[in-house]
Amino acid sequence: MTRFLGIDGGGTGCRAQVADISGRIYGTASAGPSNIVSDPEGALHSILSAAREAAGGEAALGDLHAVLGLAGGNVREAVDRLVARLPFASVHVVNDGVTAVKGALGDDDGVMAAIGTGSIFAVQRKGEIREVGGWGFVLGDEASGAWMGRRLLAMALRAVDGFLPMTPLLSDVLAEFGGPTQLVGEAPAMRPAEFARLAPRILAAGDAGDAAAVSVIHDSVAEVTATIELLQAGDTLPVVFLGGLGPMHASRLAGRWPQRVALGGSVEGAVFMARRRFEDGLSGAVPGGLRHG
Repeated sequence: MTRFLGIDGGGTGCRAQVADISGRIYGTASAGPSNIVSDPEGALHSILSAAREAAGGEAALGDLHAVLGLAGGNVREAVDRLVARLPFASVHVVNDGVTAVKGALGDDDGVMAAIGTGSIFAVQRKGEIREVGGWGFVLGDEASGAWMGRRLLAMALRAVDGFLPMTPLLSDVLAEFGGPTQLVGEAPAMRPAEFARLAPRILAAGDAGDAAAVSVIHDSVAEVTATIELLQAGDTLPVVFLGGLGPMHASRLAGRWPQRVALGGSVEGAVFMARRRFEDGLSGAVPGGLRHG
């Protein structure tokens, strides 16, 4: 029986789902991080481990038609290295933002705003996907948890210098790091998830009126608003908010555009794409051609 594998893989984990042509699910599994750029060997291990468990064993892997939505899936050299080592009957790799769009919207028009540790945004119109953001923590990930945490710590140092008032939240985080010098020493080695751990505290402090937290939240909502407006391009397409910070933005932007609940997640989107590619004769075309920028 023909079966289809969907993989959703990022910097924190990997999920797999195996289904038949009707969409009936036969197995699911999860494994470790799978960023094919920053850790290609670890990503390969995670992908194969999750696929093996979801499919019911090593022997089944060669019969699977797979679509993998991966962090780093838009880096051609990394994709080529990975695909050469995969045992599947067919394989197609895309950026995880593409599978998130297909999972959230299916074939419908709309905007996706996925905001968690990182962030990525996309619009789908008449089957064509345009993706913006998703450039990673160093140069992007605006409005994400990592972005918010980094912004708060930078504000704490500005407050030490006297440019900003020292708020209770800023004072608390400085004390937890042991002071500004220790913070500066630790920050270069901190990973995005470590910055993102501050996001829940920022939201709570913002609700309590802490000026620094209110400022970070305001700037985050402004970034999301500007990005969605760019993708709307004058339309009023429905918006799907995803990720740990999605509900916060959905609440603050209620009424700005119509909102809808996601049909599914990124792994469901990957299975959807795998089934569609098979029905279309494994043409290699992404259902909903991808354009970035």
